[in-house]
Amino acid sequence: MTGKTSTVRLSDEAVVPLRTLDPSGPLDDLAWLDRAIGDARVVAIGESAHYNREFFQLRHRLLRYLVERHGFSAYAMETGFVEGWQVDNWVRGGEDDLGQVMANGMTSLMGLWTQMGAHLRWMREHNRTAAHPAGFYGIDLPGSMVSLLPGLDAVLAYLAKADPGFRADPGIRETASAFAVSSAFSAPAALAAYGNLAPEAKDALTAGLAGLAARMTSRRLDYVRRTTADAYERALRSLRVTVTLDVVARELARGDHPAAMVTRDAEIADTVEWILRREDRIVLAAHNGHIQRWPVTLPGMPAMTSMGMHLADRLGSDYLVIGTTSGTGQILNTGAGFYAGELFTAMQAPEPGSLEALMAASHDGPFATDLRRLSPADATTVRAASRQRAGTGAFYAEQSPLDAFDLVVHLPYVTAAEPDPAALAHSPHDVREPFSQWTPK
Repeated sequence: MTGKTSTVRLSDEAVVPLRTLDPSGPLDDLAWLDRAIGDARVVAIGESAHYNREFFQLRHRLLRYLVERHGFSAYAMETGFVEGWQVDNWVRGGEDDLGQVMANGMTSLMGLWTQMGAHLRWMREHNRTAAHPAGFYGIDLPGSMVSLLPGLDAVLAYLAKADPGFRADPGIRETASAFAVSSAFSAPAALAAYGNLAPEAKDALTAGLAGLAARMTSRRLDYVRRTTADAYERALRSLRVTVTLDVVARELARGDHPAAMVTRDAEIADTVEWILRREDRIVLAAHNGHIQRWPVTLPGMPAMTSMGMHLADRLGSDYLVIGTTSGTGQILNTGAGFYAGELFTAMQAPEPGSLEALMAASHDGPFATDLRRLSPADATTVRAASRQRAGTGAFYAEQSPLDAFDLVVHLPYVTAAEPDPAALAHSPHDVREPFSQWTPK
């Protein structure tokens, strides 16, 4: 049975079919974006889960349209802020090897996929001839949220230039090294190592980071004079996200996952706002749970304030949110098997009454709908879809689509993205090993 036989669906007037997800294809079927985005400075594009081929392609295609047709100048993605400068350098013509950039310039496994590589190649090619190049920014905490070292080392390298007579306490880096791991696959080991630190060591680390922050802010004029304003601002934001990661580590160690998530989302909102002081209009790519203007709810946790709620409060109509839904296919495995190479799992058909079920019933192919321009009947239909799938589908969170999103794009079937051999070759062993055990379906 196809979705069109269902009695609960959107009207044909609310459905804007997408001809293709091919990023290199014609863009004429995206003309509906012209009216939808208006003068928004931030267009946020969500995804229902990480590492799906179709979500990478959708974002690539929308980015291309927004850059080519509307002059957007930056792509800000849910990956580490500190590491992201490597990617930005490459898309602007840097000489590093792309596989190395994908493996080390992107965190939380975000750069290990061929579809992401195609995305970056397009940015680099566009920038070769563009009058206004498109830059790349990471918005997230450094070190795949399991290591303070990338951020701390970036700050110490800056201080060596801006304040050559200063010697930071070596104990700061020594303690950070005690729970540093090489990738997101070692997150459980990192958390265990942090938990084993003596309370005095944790306190000294936190105090040391606070001391570095005080030194940098109080000596801003001196540092800018010795380096540049841009270098100073990058280093200070690198320190901010590193300080926040230290807080998140404390919260996770005591089992307060909601506090860790709220802390993280507030910081990445600050980073987006920092980018907006450098760029006029940006495309923001992150999970639906981050970009939505609605609290995030996960199993066993209270409702939590999302990044999107912060940005909506600060930016108002300058913040436009494109949420996504998917029907069936493969989805990221959020269980323990992920660490043993079971990277993806089958996604069940949407449950009745969910936003996914409504979208799946409304059209057989990929399509978009503008929630702000629905007829009264369609708005009532969407309002009744008061739940949205989280994770593999075993859990559906309470949701108000009309409040959370401005537009929704539905992808009827999603698949695992393809691992990039060059990126994997530059990855540490704890990444290569699970990938070697995974058999794509």
